[in-house]
Amino acid sequence: MSQPAIDKSEKGNRNLLLFLIVLTSFINPFMGAAVNIALPQIASDFSMNAVKMGWVSMSFLLASVAVLLPIGKIADIAGRKKIFIYGNIIVTVASLFCGLSTSSVMLISFRVLQGIGGAMMFGTGTAMITSAFPPEQRGRALGINVSAVYLGLTLAPLLGGFLTDLFGWRSIFWLNIPFGLFVIPATMYAIKTEWREAHGETLDYRGSIIYILSISFLMFGFSKLPDPLAVMLTIIGLAGMVLFVLTEYKVPFPILNMRLFTNNKVFAFSNLAALINYAATFAVTFLLSLYLQYIKGLKPSDAGMLLATQPVLMTFVASFSGRLSDRIDPRILSSAGMGIIVAGLAMLAFITENTHSAYLVTCLVILGTGFGMFSSPNTNAVMSSVEKRYLGVASATIGTMRLAGQMMSMAIATLVLHAFLGESKIVTGNHLLFIVSSRIIFAVFALLCVMGVFASLARGKKEILT
Repeated sequence: MSQPAIDKSEKGNRNLLLFLIVLTSFINPFMGAAVNIALPQIASDFSMNAVKMGWVSMSFLLASVAVLLPIGKIADIAGRKKIFIYGNIIVTVASLFCGLSTSSVMLISFRVLQGIGGAMMFGTGTAMITSAFPPEQRGRALGINVSAVYLGLTLAPLLGGFLTDLFGWRSIFWLNIPFGLFVIPATMYAIKTEWREAHGETLDYRGSIIYILSISFLMFGFSKLPDPLAVMLTIIGLAGMVLFVLTEYKVPFPILNMRLFTNNKVFAFSNLAALINYAATFAVTFLLSLYLQYIKGLKPSDAGMLLATQPVLMTFVASFSGRLSDRIDPRILSSAGMGIIVAGLAMLAFITENTHSAYLVTCLVILGTGFGMFSSPNTNAVMSSVEKRYLGVASATIGTMRLAGQMMSMAIATLVLHAFLGESKIVTGNHLLFIVSSRIIFAVFALLCVMGVFASLARGKKEILT
């Protein structure tokens, strides 16, 4: 039994709903990107090498990608607003304890908890916007939401750098607490409508367990390659994903309807393009943050000001491209954006110890423009291509592609860094090895994006089913 996605009270609360979701879309990427700026200080406090530093970011991503898909289905059944509120509560509490961490193990553990709460927000926010806004306004609303993500990324290097310099890295996590304390009661008492178009269906527990275990083994194993144990975990994860796909074809209420991929070309190739795009771009900030602080000797705040270039462009372009996607085929906009990203990554593959800041800024301008042009239209294409009862799953699926791509991006980066640096910390004696490894990583990312252009073009024209 389903209920209407929008009632009269919700029409009056659309903008408030968008505002609350936008706040969460801002603070989560802000915190993630700000943590990257603070990594050298965190590493100093807890004596972490380059690989362990990567796990401060990857622990959040692994936890999120492991639970996001089941959570999307739970939200469709139990109510997206309810899951959104619970996610905010978990993230707020976890942020408090991240800031109170006394060891790397404690910090990474609460980053895992943050990742679970973040998944509950990722898997519901986009779906609620899609439900609340009609097709002719949806691209604009999704564009605003994506712009909030990029605004968080814009301010993160700058504000995160200043917070780290003035108050230490713990302040980055504590900044999240007041946001949560506002969003939680506001959503509970001001948003009256609940969305649960799959109400009456049951959760596929078997499929959920198989998925969580398989994706965890796969992502964790991939991040540790070429260690023999990692190879075994990766193979187990791949086998588990095959079992998951076969299981989902047989159950009446799958957590992921595989026919969305086999019968819906727009949905399938738009998600593939998102996976490739994030796999090729997420670790760029991580690498350049280390490059600017270790190689160029910049303070966190100065490195942050330079890195802010990319998300500034993302913020403006994403809002504009979201509006355009209501009128122009998202396939064209997204493919053009991916092509622009290829150029920026190819330029970064030539950095040296003496590369001028102006060159780096030019690269970041190109990357920001391309990513902003890709993301909003691609999200609009995915969310408009499914029926209302699949919105939570669709939102969770594109969120899974994003997080899995980010995880793959960090895994590729740490794999190459480990191949060149081993377990060593980044010091003057191995600066050249770090630069060589970074250039290889950027070249691999550029090749991935070339593949992404073809995936984006292969989707066909946008379909509107929601």
